[in-house]
Amino acid sequence: MDMSSIGRAVLIAREGRRLSAYRDSVGIWTIGIGHTAAAGPPVVTPGLRLTEAACDALFDRDLVAYERCVARTVPAGLPDHAFDALVSLCFNIGPAAFARSTVARRLRAGDRAGAAEAILLWNRPAALIPRRGAEYDQFRTPYAHALPRARRGDAAAIPAPRPPGPPLPAPRRPLPTARPPLGANPPEAPARPGAWARLWSALRGR
Repeated sequence: MDMSSIGRAVLIAREGRRLSAYRDSVGIWTIGIGHTAAAGPPVVTPGLRLTEAACDALFDRDLVAYERCVARTVPAGLPDHAFDALVSLCFNIGPAAFARSTVARRLRAGDRAGAAEAILLWNRPAALIPRRGAEYDQFRTPYAHALPRARRGDAAAIPAPRPPGPPLPAPRRPLPTARPPLGANPPEAPARPGAWARLWSALRGR
């Protein structure tokens, strides 16, 4: 099972997009969209930089491992909003921690409500609490009822990505104004009476 387009957009908003290496909230060198050395190459070192295209490609590659971990760890048949929330959690805590988590154990026991509550147990460091609250809400709330937020307390939800569609038609150029063919004489303007003709007409009118 793959993340939905909404789930991907929310995960990107939670992780952020950074093209230069930085230390995350617990001091781990990170780059791109939440990529660390634990996810595989490249090893993140100070001064490392990515292009936007490389950042997106790295995220696509990293995400596959987390999607597969969730898919093989929990029972099949979860709705997309719940699956997306679990991938978001797995992306943050790592596949090994997710596989042995209370969240996964309760899901395998058929306890979805208890699994949702267990998401909130992953609350260290404290800076992650708003994210966990949003993942809890996302797990419990179908997208048809409400779109998810990156963090609980955010003013607005993450908008659903616009589906790809046909390209917009090119603007139509105005039709050229008709011109007379080369060599054609332009229509003559009506002749105006000369001065003598006007004087004669005036005298006749007396």
